[in-house]
Amino acid sequence: MKNPVLEILFIFFLIPVMTIAQSSDFYDYSVTDIDGNPFSFDQLKGKKVMIVNVASKCGNTPQYEQLEAVYEKYKDKGFIIIGFPANNFMHQEPGTNQEIKEFCTLNYGVTFPMMAKISVKGKDMAPVYKWLTQKSLNGKKDSKVKWNFQKYLISADGKLEKVISPKVKPDDPVIIQWIEN
Repeated sequence: MKNPVLEILFIFFLIPVMTIAQSSDFYDYSVTDIDGNPFSFDQLKGKKVMIVNVASKCGNTPQYEQLEAVYEKYKDKGFIIIGFPANNFMHQEPGTNQEIKEFCTLNYGVTFPMMAKISVKGKDMAPVYKWLTQKSLNGKKDSKVKWNFQKYLISADGKLEKVISPKVKPDDPVIIQWIEN
């Protein structure tokens, strides 16, 4: 005999919990790219991924050059960089997606995938950054995005492996060794 109260409890409590648990897989996330197209992380399976929050008017902005060089060197060897423009630190990314794309292309020749501008901290933090910064979701560690150009290194099987300081350049030996091993 069915109990209608238990069925209602199942619907309201267990299904949302199941959905939250499923969100803890890196490959379940989808975002919008800088051109407004959907971008599913599911397509990244089997690749090492560097996620970096970027900004056009930051002292770290020249890191775009190293990011592009590292991407060019390793893109055909199971590695990808995903750039997320964010305006969370001293309004250093004020542009529209189109302005950001033009800036990156003209000044740094960026060809690695750039996503639409998001928030990487605060109440409006993008879901993928919640995954990157919350141990309860990523299973590895809690962290805070300290500044523009913080790097998150994701293994080929979708696990958070390292959080790299914004000041560490993308071609630092620690990052290159991680990519190559």
